[in-house]
Amino acid sequence: MSKQDGMNYAPKGKPNRVVAEGDFFIAAVALDHGHIYGMCNGLIEAGATLKWVYDPDPEKIDQFKNAFPEVQVASSEEEVLNDPDVKLVAGAAIPSKRCELGLRVMDHQKDYFTDKTPFTTLEQLEQARQKATETGQKYMVYYSERLHVESAVFAGELIDKGAIGRVIQVTGFGPHRLSASSRPDWFFKKETYGGILCDIGSHQIEQFLFYTKSKNAKVLSSKVGNYSSKDYPELEDYGDATLVSDNGATQYFRVDWLTPDGLRTWGDGRTFILGTEGYIEIRKYINVASEDSGDHLYLVNGEGEQHFHLTGKVGYPFFGELILDCLNRTEKAMTQEHAFKAAELCLIAQENAIRVE
Repeated sequence: MSKQDGMNYAPKGKPNRVVAEGDFFIAAVALDHGHIYGMCNGLIEAGATLKWVYDPDPEKIDQFKNAFPEVQVASSEEEVLNDPDVKLVAGAAIPSKRCELGLRVMDHQKDYFTDKTPFTTLEQLEQARQKATETGQKYMVYYSERLHVESAVFAGELIDKGAIGRVIQVTGFGPHRLSASSRPDWFFKKETYGGILCDIGSHQIEQFLFYTKSKNAKVLSSKVGNYSSKDYPELEDYGDATLVSDNGATQYFRVDWLTPDGLRTWGDGRTFILGTEGYIEIRKYINVASEDSGDHLYLVNGEGEQHFHLTGKVGYPFFGELILDCLNRTEKAMTQEHAFKAAELCLIAQENAIRVE
């Protein structure tokens, strides 16, 4: 896992198989974003069998084969989609093409697992909603900043146990290192990447809905800007937004591509969760100027102050739950409406954002 480049964030955890080898076949199609490695790692650790990979770029295929030598290389997307063994297709396409891939996958009676952001337009979201209803297939999203971070998983467990009472406010910071020279051309084009709130902002809104147990929310204000990336005029290197949920909880979050080179990791991601009886701080990837490690959680409530270092202690239950959801047609890992609502709100925040410089 690269500590310098968030695009290749692909954590590995302790295997926790929910199915036996060969009980749940998956495939990887479209390797445009490095998150495909984390997506496949998580599913394989939960027992999935990776059967196929397809991408038109031979170099991407070679890199993928190095990571997953057991996978077969398909001659076309159709070969994957027409294989009745494959139950789920994981994809990390160019953001503007993620929906169209998902529609094809669901039309072949397979579940779809896409990297975030799952859509770049509200029209795409509506198409996916209709297709999911029509086919009964899943359109699941890899919101990795909660699903693939042990401290973020543990925060949800603490909230469920009532450790901080009712959650009333979530503040999130999602800074990323730009590493412009390593980025593909599509990353710098607004039409293809969707905008900063649509893209990395989706993590923040998804966490807000999850931690506050909200079904819906309203975007009160949002801003985007390009402060330090003038060589890339379509890139937004800063964004923030304020939301209020249907149960009265509020959120403020900030995302940016401004992580300085002196930081030992690609971004100092943090989440602050305020409850009526305590609060939680999550330091996801690093404890600045201290341990060179992440997954720190601080809990303060009526019982006192606690610090948890959670690396290797919690795991990533989402992936096993997703596999079982696909087999049993349940919604324990994530409801379809939750996945779509987080996407919808980030699209609205992006569409309504004030431009600042």
